[in-house]
Amino acid sequence: MPTKLNSNHLKFIAIIAMTIDHVADLIFPGFTAEPLPIVMHLIGRLTAPIMWFFICEGYHYTKDIKKYIMRLGIFAVISHFAYCFSFGIPLIPFSTGIFNQTSIMYPLFIAVVVLWLDDNKKLQIRIGLKRIIIFILIWSAFPADWSCIAVLAIIGMYRKRGDLKGQMKKMLPLVFLYGVVSFFFVSKVYAMVLSGILLVYPVLKLYNGKKGKANWIKWFFYAYYPAHLIIIGILRLVIYGNVSLLF
Repeated sequence: MPTKLNSNHLKFIAIIAMTIDHVADLIFPGFTAEPLPIVMHLIGRLTAPIMWFFICEGYHYTKDIKKYIMRLGIFAVISHFAYCFSFGIPLIPFSTGIFNQTSIMYPLFIAVVVLWLDDNKKLQIRIGLKRIIIFILIWSAFPADWSCIAVLAIIGMYRKRGDLKGQMKKMLPLVFLYGVVSFFFVSKVYAMVLSGILLVYPVLKLYNGKKGKANWIKWFFYAYYPAHLIIIGILRLVIYGNVSLLF
C-alpha cells in the first residue's frame, strides 16, 4: 500500500517541481526542444494543478474568506514584481505582448473572488450584474501565467471537491484548450510539455485529506514563491544581462 501524503507533503512536491521548472527556464531559456529541459518542464507541470487543488481546499476550509482573499491579493501583487523581475518582463503589463504578463498568483486570487461572489447569496447584486462581474474577473486573468484556464480549472475543481476523478475531468479539457492555444500562438514545445499535467493524478491520489503538523508550511510557501523568483532574476542578470527568459 503506497504511503499516504498530507497537504504539507504535497505542497513541498509542488515547491520542488516549481523550482525545477524555473531552473530549466533559467538554464534553457525559451523552452528549447532538448531532452533535459523537457523532462524538467514535465516535472514542473505538477505545480499548477497542486496549487489549484489546494486553493479549492483553502476556500472550503477557511474561517475568514475576506482575510483569505486579502492575503491572496497581497500575495499576487508581491508576486507580480518578483515574477517580472525573474523572467525579465516589464512591470507594466502589455508592454511586450499579451501573454505571461504576471504570475499565476493573480488567477488564484481571482478564482477565490469568483467563487465567493458566486456562492454569496447575501450580496445585493442582481444575478445578471453578478454574471457580468464574474465574466470580467475571469477574463482579467487572460494575460497571466496559465491565463483564464487557472481560474476556470479552480472553479470546476471546487464544484467537484471530494471527487478526484471528477476534478480531473473538469481540469483536463481546459488544459487541453490551453495547449491548443499555446501550440498556435506561443510555443509548440510548451504545448506538448503540458501533457505532464497528467502526472498530478497519481500524486493527488495519495492525498490523505490531512493538513499535517507543520503549520509554518503555509507561510513558507507564501515567502518561497517570490523569494525563489528573485533569486532566479538575480542569476538571470548575472548570466545573460537584462534580457527576457520567456518566449
